[in-house]
Amino acid sequence: MTTSERTPPRIVVHPDKERMARATAASLITTVVDAQATRGHASVVLTGGRNGNALLAALAEAPGRDTVDWSRVDLWWGDERFLPDGDPDRNHTQARAFLDAVPLDPARVHAMPASDGPHGDDVTAAAEAYAAELATAAEAEGSGGGENTEGTSVPRVPSFDVLLLGLGPDTHVASLFPEHPAVAETGRSVVGVREAPKPPPTRISLTLPALRAAREVWLLAAGEDKAEAADSALKGTDPLRTPASGARGRERTLWILDEAAAALLPASARD
Repeated sequence: MTTSERTPPRIVVHPDKERMARATAASLITTVVDAQATRGHASVVLTGGRNGNALLAALAEAPGRDTVDWSRVDLWWGDERFLPDGDPDRNHTQARAFLDAVPLDPARVHAMPASDGPHGDDVTAAAEAYAAELATAAEAEGSGGGENTEGTSVPRVPSFDVLLLGLGPDTHVASLFPEHPAVAETGRSVVGVREAPKPPPTRISLTLPALRAAREVWLLAAGEDKAEAADSALKGTDPLRTPASGARGRERTLWILDEAAAALLPASARD
């Protein structure tokens, strides 16, 4: 199934970013509980940035938080700044308050490698190690991984239940930037990103084929600075120019916006 053949995105607009974060946290809890009831476990890919972090803060405080068996949740990341462990700019570091708030199994929290880890400053080796970890998890759960991509041959990845993405003002998602070599990658599930246009310049990112292996992809955008990006990405057909337009889930693609980010969208496009 190609990206263009998938179900069109559903667009949900909330009055403001605070209510957006709370409602999304509640929806995520429901989706995780349903996945655990169906398969016994759940797999979620986290995102950083202001909207991703706001969601995690709301999730940590959500009334329904304890309905999830957190010991049976695998957490992955869509991208990471290739910085030393504990650096405040790392997505993993920024997620620490949430990670400490729920009873997760540490073995199921899959942080991307840091620049002071076993691979040193070799971002390519670090990306390959994360790809291998994804492939091992996919094999253990018996997921198809590669056959869920756009017909390309890539290492297997788990069938993520929900993959969260923040939307950049330039339409980038994860660390896949417009017209950057990483966004054109089709043969790998994870890449080292060098010379990113947004600091820090060195990063690790899932590729578009890996993002598309998820059952559901949820894109988050709040604030007037995201309005043009949301409009462009939802109209876009070329992921090389608008990477967010290429982020589609196998079963559902959900755009979650506040009123400011949805300002340029026609009323007919909203859910």
